Amino acid sequence: MEAQATYNYKVVRQFSIMTVVWGIVGMLVGVIIASQLVWPDLTFGIPFLSYGRLRPLHTNAVIFAFGGSALFATSYYVVQRTCHTRLFSDGLAAFTFWGWQAVILLAAITLPLGITTSKEYAELEWPIDILITLVWVAYAIVFFGTIMKRRTTHIYVANWFFGAFILTVALLHVVNNAELPVSLWKSYSAYAGVQDAMVQWWYGHNAVGFFLTAGFLGMMYYFVPKQAGRPVYSYRLSVVHFWALIFTYMWAGPHHLHYTALPDWTQSLGMLFSLILLAPSWGGMINGIMTLSGAWHKLRTDPILKFLVTSLSFYGMSTFEGPMMAIKSVNALSHYTDWTVGHVHSGALGWVAMVSIGCMYYLIPRLFGREQMYSIKLITAHFWIATIGVVLYIAAMWIAGVAEGLMWRAVNPDGTLTYSFAEAVKMTYPFLTIRLLGGLMFLSGMLIMAYNVFKTVAGAKAVNDAAIPAVAGAHA
Repeated sequence: MEAQATYNYKVVRQFSIMTVVWGIVGMLVGVIIASQLVWPDLTFGIPFLSYGRLRPLHTNAVIFAFGGSALFATSYYVVQRTCHTRLFSDGLAAFTFWGWQAVILLAAITLPLGITTSKEYAELEWPIDILITLVWVAYAIVFFGTIMKRRTTHIYVANWFFGAFILTVALLHVVNNAELPVSLWKSYSAYAGVQDAMVQWWYGHNAVGFFLTAGFLGMMYYFVPKQAGRPVYSYRLSVVHFWALIFTYMWAGPHHLHYTALPDWTQSLGMLFSLILLAPSWGGMINGIMTLSGAWHKLRTDPILKFLVTSLSFYGMSTFEGPMMAIKSVNALSHYTDWTVGHVHSGALGWVAMVSIGCMYYLIPRLFGREQMYSIKLITAHFWIATIGVVLYIAAMWIAGVAEGLMWRAVNPDGTLTYSFAEAVKMTYPFLTIRLLGGLMFLSGMLIMAYNVFKTVAGAKAVNDAAIPAVAGAHA
């Protein structure tokens, strides 16, 4: 038998609370930079408030601080519950929490100061990269160590997705951040020119594919069946989904580099794999949504299930839109426009944030010894405010983006451009305002969540971690 008969919920509690905190911080910075596009003087001439410095702070805060904390919390919870054993090492798990918070704080200091590698989603300089590597190695040891000492014969599919996310992000991080330090806070990439762009978008798109997709699919495969009270619709489909997704995603990165100096065959290969990617992506979405067969009535009264199912709908929409935008002729219209911004946020807010929020609403009462969240009505209000906010945001960006693309390529009979760049910018102005409204709504939802979480947690006494069940026929 295990020496300790309880799960380690402490680290899950810590990451869950920080998910809410960093969600508010990341989205607040997003609202600030969205405001700067409507009122450009909002920087007040202060360098660290400039759009170019706050934008990477926003992306890193939402992806790695908010999304990362949600992934740590849920993967640590799920791997313990499905393996019927405590985390491999409490000490290393604690190190991953404090180390990850240190990474986030260092990012929040260095990026506004203009200390950056200038690589998208990999802006952090080399000393922080080394800390990320150490935290990630500890994370892998804790996760896979827990699976090694499991007391069940079966490895549940959610853990396959979490495991693939952990291994692939390690590979992406190390290869793309190969750099030559020239001072404490400055380095130069090990790659140059086209090779640097190629490696960057192999990394950048797979940060989407593995950090923002595979990891969150791990959440979906555990929490949707749990909240619905139904088994996964098709276990066989989940296995096919897993292998097809992780094989195909690795090749899709070049679609970010259409019509650039990248070799034409590489662009075409990226387009082809992006189109193939539609099949496993929709297989996963269908598997998640069909899990509600026989439980659809629960959607009327269960706002947590509303979050989880709506996130799957956005996942399906985003993973249709992505392959479509990877087609060269479509990309000729969409590239560099606000359509891309709309696509990113339909995935980041509609899929990633919604599924994370649903999982946190599931987890937090259980982690703090409560029957349920303080207010179910507030969860429902959060759901509707967030959903309307996302729809306003992405619809505004779609319209602005398509109009931008059409205006940029419109030519007069004599071959001169019909519109100046300034005219195209002016056209987007009303849509940038609607985008700001959508972002404000999503941020407001996060503030409602923070209040609900505070009221749930504040009255909770010190709770004992859940007992590990005795497993019939399990190997000790």
